[in-house]
Amino acid sequence: MLIPKVTAAAALEPALQRAIALFPAVFYEEPQLAIANVGGTSSWTAASSPKEALELLNSGLAVAVVDSADMAAEIGGDQARIALRYARSAHTYSTCAQAIKKALDEGIHCSGTIILELTPENINEATLIDAGGSSLLSDLVKAANGRYLGTSGPVRIAVEIAADSTSSWTDDLLTSVAAAGADSIVKAELLALESDSAQKMPLAKAFALASSLSSDRPDGLFTTVVVDEQRVCLGVAYSSIDSIAAALDSGEGVYWSRKRGLWRKGLTSGATQTLLGISVDCDSDVLCYRVHQNRAGFCHLNTHTCFGPASGISQLAHVVAERKENAPEGSYTKRLFNDAQLLRAKILEEATELADAESKEDVAFEAADLLYFAMVKCAAHGVTLSDVERNLDFKHKKVVRRPGNAKPQYTKDSPAAKADAKDNSSAVAGTAGAIRTSILNADIKPAQPGERIRMRAYKAEELSFEEREALLQRPIIDSEEIMKRVRPIVDAVRVNGDAAVLEFTEKFDRVKMDSVVVRAPFDVPELSKAVRDAIDQAYANVHTFHSAQLGSDTCVETMPGVKCSRFSRAIERVGLYVPGGTAVLPSSALMLGVPAQVAGCREIVLATPPRADGTIVPEVLYVAHKVGATAIVKAGGAQAIAAMAY
Repeated sequence: MLIPKVTAAAALEPALQRAIALFPAVFYEEPQLAIANVGGTSSWTAASSPKEALELLNSGLAVAVVDSADMAAEIGGDQARIALRYARSAHTYSTCAQAIKKALDEGIHCSGTIILELTPENINEATLIDAGGSSLLSDLVKAANGRYLGTSGPVRIAVEIAADSTSSWTDDLLTSVAAAGADSIVKAELLALESDSAQKMPLAKAFALASSLSSDRPDGLFTTVVVDEQRVCLGVAYSSIDSIAAALDSGEGVYWSRKRGLWRKGLTSGATQTLLGISVDCDSDVLCYRVHQNRAGFCHLNTHTCFGPASGISQLAHVVAERKENAPEGSYTKRLFNDAQLLRAKILEEATELADAESKEDVAFEAADLLYFAMVKCAAHGVTLSDVERNLDFKHKKVVRRPGNAKPQYTKDSPAAKADAKDNSSAVAGTAGAIRTSILNADIKPAQPGERIRMRAYKAEELSFEEREALLQRPIIDSEEIMKRVRPIVDAVRVNGDAAVLEFTEKFDRVKMDSVVVRAPFDVPELSKAVRDAIDQAYANVHTFHSAQLGSDTCVETMPGVKCSRFSRAIERVGLYVPGGTAVLPSSALMLGVPAQVAGCREIVLATPPRADGTIVPEVLYVAHKVGATAIVKAGGAQAIAAMAY
């Protein structure tokens, strides 16, 4: 994909600026310029600090570009909206391979896009095809494609020619980068709408090369899917490089007719199109034009689409807009346009009915009613469905959100509102009428070392609605945030083995060791008789329980000559994780180790964090001996799991 980069000093012609804004992503060097162009396109810009990055993202920017992995990690949030740039001015690489390895080891784990600043010579080196049919850049793209970021898709790789380079982009460089699966960031001042510009690259041609746009048709035309603002398919047309250039130049729907050549949609019928965006599909063989369709519709039969009339919310929006301009006699929609008080009352009525609906059918029914009146309200004020969707997209990009509490006039009958009515501060009324401090604002301090831990108890009848909700709230675990921290650790252990485990153990557990694995037989320290007896008794109990679960094989003849059987086989090698560190948890070792021993697992490996002196907790070591463990990995956390896996 071609990503134009608009620099602060560039004085672009208005037509070129408008054409560039049609692309899926535009990199603006100046943050204020990026903010000013937030809208239909995906605006990128550079941030100098995590704080500035968050402010830019909260302003609606799609991607904030940073120059360090530490900054990317500090920003947090949606990884897909962070681009990590390996700039030659900030990083020193002796070879192109080192820059790509850095991106592979670090960048793809903490950002949604990697931007490599390379010289043309570097690009040739990175895209050189080896005997196996791959290149350094394509290998990086392949690894990035394996890192999916939810609905945003995989991590992207983009290449930008370094500012200190004496040469610039060529057709061959764009083609090579696109063939490797990466995007190309090209300064806008190097592009031109005219195809006969000697010093600049034609925009349409650069777009096609950077997108690796291809056609399997004998005539070389590109299949073009035409969609409206809601991405409803209006129909299918064909395009050529010439028609793409004409569409970008005019900002209208221009295609290539197989019979008439260059075809400007609506030139004779008046059903013209305003071009809103241009993109390429994932296989680079289909174009997509997003347009605003004027007049009746895209089809020559005067329907909105070539596949018949629109439906759903899109159809509702079209009908409401039509009723505003030309309503038939007795139109209820026209009555609503002429009576603002009636429209307001109906919106409040339907919103209440939706709020009170409980069954699936009733909720759908009332939601449809509310959508109708909401669209009439929008049309009355000149607001289109596209305007609403732009606001939804903008709000979705917010990274700083309000608490979301309801306004008092809408919660006057709720228990929380009744409690807050007497005092809206941090104090609430108790059952005896006394004023007490709300648990939401109470200064609850953790127990000090040696202090007895006491469970806090609350009486439900003394709590406000908000307090009960807070106490019953389950912890919200951001699994993606956890995985973002874990993946680099797992990848490092997979590549570097014990050396990585030792490094992480020193970093996280503050323990420096020479080796990771202790193999049987173990040198078990002397335990007190009471502790040993307790472990032996627990071992016997657990062993007895799991031994009773061992059943004989079952074989059933379900019909003459057909036998079905069920049998149990032990897993040959098992890895068991026993938490440790400051805690002593032989119980975990028993609960995991005894079932493995009873099942007959040939190799049992325990992983447990070492103590401060690098040794294993004696109680856990004793259990490992009893369950017949073959080895112990002295590590905790993700590095321990990765060590047993790889």
